[in-house]
Amino acid sequence: MSLQRPAVAPPGPWAFPAASSDRTLPNGLRVVTYDIPGQYVITVSLVVPLPLTAEPREVEGVAALMSQLLDEGTTRHSAEEYAALLERYGIAFSAGVNDASLLVDVDVPLRNLGTALDLLAEALGEAVFPEDEVRRLRTARLAEIEQERASAPHRAARQFIATLWDPQERASRPTAGAAATVAAITRDHLVEFHTTEVGPRGASLVVAGALGGVDLEALLDRSLARWESAGAPTSPDSLAPRLAPDAARVVLVDRPGSVQSEVTLGWSGPDRHVAGGWAPYPVIGFLLGGAPNARIDAVLREEKGYTYGIRSGVRARRVGGLFLTSGSVRADATVESLRILTELLDPAAVAFTEDEVRSGIDFIAGTAPGRFATADAIADEASGLLMDGLDLDFTTRTREDTLALTPDRLNAVYATLAPSRWCVVVVGDATAYADQVSALGIGDVEVVPA
Repeated sequence: MSLQRPAVAPPGPWAFPAASSDRTLPNGLRVVTYDIPGQYVITVSLVVPLPLTAEPREVEGVAALMSQLLDEGTTRHSAEEYAALLERYGIAFSAGVNDASLLVDVDVPLRNLGTALDLLAEALGEAVFPEDEVRRLRTARLAEIEQERASAPHRAARQFIATLWDPQERASRPTAGAAATVAAITRDHLVEFHTTEVGPRGASLVVAGALGGVDLEALLDRSLARWESAGAPTSPDSLAPRLAPDAARVVLVDRPGSVQSEVTLGWSGPDRHVAGGWAPYPVIGFLLGGAPNARIDAVLREEKGYTYGIRSGVRARRVGGLFLTSGSVRADATVESLRILTELLDPAAVAFTEDEVRSGIDFIAGTAPGRFATADAIADEASGLLMDGLDLDFTTRTREDTLALTPDRLNAVYATLAPSRWCVVVVGDATAYADQVSALGIGDVEVVPA
């Protein structure tokens, strides 16, 4: 008896989950909840507007260091006591910063949600920044900077932003600060920055999980509703970073003897408020360098064997963004890889086909229900939307727009995305190929020491 293969039906309608509630507390904190039955580990995500441009120039990195110290001692608990409470109640606490915000994430079993909110409010409003913890984490950050110098991908990323953006822009310097500025940070800097910049006004809290039957309002009343700040937080940046006047050039970071070359090639890109809609950009990134069968890897990995993989994509900031292509290649294939990359990414040569576009749409739109099936993924997406000042139905609308994309539309968008010449950074044995890279004619070449 022969069995018939079942027909594969098109996926049914899908929408990003609607918020169960959306309200603002008297202290200015917006609270958005998602009741997700069966998700008994609750995710709490907090976004506090905190542009890095608010940092004093001489102590850049103070925002990142401050975020790491939030759970290292409060007015009520020492660092050891606070850590013990997190462990006792099964609470995972993490905090960090990006170009626009302070981000704090908490995961906790449902039964301990009230305790987690109490400890979160304590960390935000009562952090004391003990001198010994400041010294420890400052030393750790300085050691991390040294490690990053030894890492080709980190070195390439640091050189890329320094080359692409105008040197007066905060975006041209590391998010977590450089050695000189981190070394200058004191406890007083941290206390002042925290007091001035971290508060509930304009901040957003997302709570996702099995919240049915939970009196979240009561839990918030005794915790985050009491969070206050005397400072006046800096308004989010309204302008994208400016490009350096000489951004369209090639910088070779010389690392003699390297058997691989780390290549980063890119330009400024849009944010998710872009006119015409965000939908084309994830698909373009996927088709060019988002998977092993994408255009770049099809040539450099599968056909040539020059790389284990190179990725390409558009990274949105709160305002503006980056279009990046990066990865490592064999040192002896550096010049040929650069030539192929610039040809593959040449806007005059890129014309997406119907089959390509369909595969990109199927992946980006088709995997959305799976990507947003858990409480942490939903909270992460919702907090990202709030951070960027987007409506909570943005994900649903963008997916619907993705399903309607055409090759003509993608080709037209890519023509506006790609520049005539790129900002290129290569970390490797520059002396072995500097002259040949110059001969490619892809931009003026500068060699700098590692």
